[in-house]
This record gives sequence, C-alpha cells and structure tokens, in this order.
Amino acid sequence: MVVKSVELPLRAQEDVVVVRQNARSLAVEIGLTIVDQTKIVTAASELARNTVIHGGGGKAILEILKDGPRQGLRLVFEDTGPGISDLERAMQDGYTTGTGLGLGLGGSKRLCSEFTIESKVGVGTRVTITRWKG
Repeated sequence: MVVKSVELPLRAQEDVVVVRQNARSLAVEIGLTIVDQTKIVTAASELARNTVIHGGGGKAILEILKDGPRQGLRLVFEDTGPGISDLERAMQDGYTTGTGLGLGLGGSKRLCSEFTIESKVGVGTRVTITRWKG
C-alpha cells in the first residue's frame, strides 16, 4: 500500500539532483540504513539521469510503501523517449549508447530489492525499483 507519494519532473540535470534529495529524504523517513540509503539514492541518480539524457525527459514518482509490517521505497522513472530496442543487451554491464561505463541499468538492478523495466521502441521506457527496509 502506498502511504506517501511524490511526483517530480525530470527535464534537466538540476531535476536529477532534486530526485536524489527527495529519495534520500524518504529513505531516512522510513529508517533505511545508511548503506541502503546510499544504494537507493545511487540507483535513483543513475535512472533519473538516464530519463533525462536517453529518454528526453519525463518524470519520477517516489513512493513510501507499507506491506504489513515492512516498509519500502519504490521509485518509478518514466519517459516517452525512443525506448530501448534490445533490453537484454541494455542490461549487460559495459553496454552503453553514450559515453558512460555502461553500468547504469544493471548496476541499478543490483542496488535494489526489486527491479522491473518496460520499454517499447517509439513509445518510451518505465523503470521501477524498490528497496525494502530490513
């Protein structure tokens, strides 16, 4: 169940900073450890940056979740950009369409409890990550 939700625009590099700040604030609010805070903020930064650079901008939705006794933080990154033609390849470390190291999607997946990605060429991409407390 979503107990708190924040939607933020992702149009420029400055917006990536705002998403990072909000992700950290919500992670602290639910009591994630400093290590888990760092993991979710690192993933948020990478995915927000991808949304701006590769997706042409979009939005981030940050949600505090409650599932019985456990709490978590779910982050959704959506764009209406060109989409990803080969998701399997895009998830491989070292694959990049830009000048980065190619660790973004795979690295983000490793930093989270849950990771899903949906992408359709010409329609856009939606990446959802969740980090559970504990």
